[in-house]
Amino acid sequence: MQSSKVSDASSVKTDPVEARHSEASPVTVDLTAVIVAVTNGEPRVLTVRPSEGEPDTLPSGPLRPDHRTLQTGLRAWVERQTSLHLGYVEQLYTFADRDRATGECGPGMCGPGESARPVSVAYLALVHEAGADGDPQTAWRPWYNYLPWEDWRAGRPRALDAILERLEQWIAEAPDPLKRRQRAERVRLTFAGNHMPWDEERALERYELLYSARLIAEAWHDQGLAPPSDVAAQPGRDMAADHRRILATAVGRLRGKIKYRPVLFELMPPAFTLLQLQRTAEALSGARLHKQNFRRLVERQRLVEETGELETETGGRPAKLMRFRPEVMLERPAPGVRVKATRRASLV
Repeated sequence: MQSSKVSDASSVKTDPVEARHSEASPVTVDLTAVIVAVTNGEPRVLTVRPSEGEPDTLPSGPLRPDHRTLQTGLRAWVERQTSLHLGYVEQLYTFADRDRATGECGPGMCGPGESARPVSVAYLALVHEAGADGDPQTAWRPWYNYLPWEDWRAGRPRALDAILERLEQWIAEAPDPLKRRQRAERVRLTFAGNHMPWDEERALERYELLYSARLIAEAWHDQGLAPPSDVAAQPGRDMAADHRRILATAVGRLRGKIKYRPVLFELMPPAFTLLQLQRTAEALSGARLHKQNFRRLVERQRLVEETGELETETGGRPAKLMRFRPEVMLERPAPGVRVKATRRASLV
């Protein structure tokens, strides 16, 4: 009696199309650093401009065979491009979308008509701003230059007026009623429509929505097209490749992280006033905070202690200088600053 099971693997025929797609596709790995500092109450990110007229980039470069690890490669590129030696860094996100910008193939990697699929591994570093402004190709820039709709410290951002007007057009241009409802709901959730509260942690979702609606230059650049004049005039400075997307990811990550980890103190000098600490929290969250509530929160959680010295150059009464209490890391699992904005209206 013959068995119905095929024992000879060579007798199994493979669809040639399936075989072609099962082969390993060419992949390039790019390493990108979001290096953040807060200076004079302004969140800033270290950028590189490769040549005049080109958009800003974040420090980045490809993973090379001589890089022992991803972090080794990242640090090498940052030092080469900015002369900055990074301390602590953490992996932020890995981007590998097939429909985003494609990369260049290395020798023998791609077949005719093929391009490499880029995998971008992003890292986040918190530092004190220093050591890069002497290089004409590098600059510390306010991160709200690139994402102006995220800054609510002075109230509702003016940048939202043009954005919301164009998003309404995008909703109306949907091909059918279902798609219109889906677009409207997405705008409502991300941009706080219909009295929804503004969620500061949705920075990446807002960027992705603007990309989907083709309201930012990168959505056109990724297709090899020049953005129309009305898109080019939209608020917010564009960046090369998907670096503004990576920056939006870092903004959302930091805004969430300051609520449960003491990352604010990575951006502070060894001694600081409570007002300086509050301004740093406001810079990252993009919102004004209630002064007394913020101080009560910091004191109740015992995040800081007095140094015994005073800051006299305040323009008013001398202020006590404080320092971070590292013991708080051992006292409880989530010693962050749960920032709560002063009352803020929804967009619509």
